[in-house]
Amino acid sequence: MCWSAEADLVTGTAVAGLGLLCLARVRRPRDLPLAAVPLLLGVHQLTEAAVWLGVDGRISAGPALWARTAWVLIALPVLPALVPAGVWCALGPPSADASSIAAHRRRAGFALLGVTVAALLLAAVLTHPVTAEAHRHLLTFGTGIPYVPLLLTGYLLATVGALLASGDRLLRLLGWLVGGAAVVCALLWRLAFISTWCALAALVSVVLLRWIGSAGRGGARAVAER
Repeated sequence: MCWSAEADLVTGTAVAGLGLLCLARVRRPRDLPLAAVPLLLGVHQLTEAAVWLGVDGRISAGPALWARTAWVLIALPVLPALVPAGVWCALGPPSADASSIAAHRRRAGFALLGVTVAALLLAAVLTHPVTAEAHRHLLTFGTGIPYVPLLLTGYLLATVGALLASGDRLLRLLGWLVGGAAVVCALLWRLAFISTWCALAALVSVVLLRWIGSAGRGGARAVAER
């Protein structure tokens, strides 16, 4: 999303540092998948710096291809699988009441949707060449993915929907922020949607740092099962 390799390097380093702090504050193993998201997004921004270098002709074709492919693999197959699965893991098994069981099943449904979307996106990425070009100081990626509106809807439903359905106050806040970022990116930067959305998602993942801290204190997170 950033306007140059140097800007991506600064942003990626900051977000990766936040990610390392999130992981350092984890107290429960089941929180690890979600706690790893900021670090993954920080690495993603650093990878985009390498993509910029390739687009600008500052690195050779081989490393540029690897950077583009790594960037797309994180953005497309990994995130829609990791986020809803992380929500499902973090909130643990349901209690005995019917509302808790229903909420747990909804979260499981989002996780299954995320894995399905990720599998379809992975198949597309592995069977098509990945290209990248600069467009008005933003990067646009070409992947040859079919049924883009359908898969993008499933992608956002799995990631944002899982956070909103979590029942956790901070995770729901993160869901609203990421969903809002998706709307803004779709309106302002349609051609570079996935790049801009991932970058803004990385920035608002500071909420996850607070969530990890509250989870580590045990009982600070009140989950309202509905």
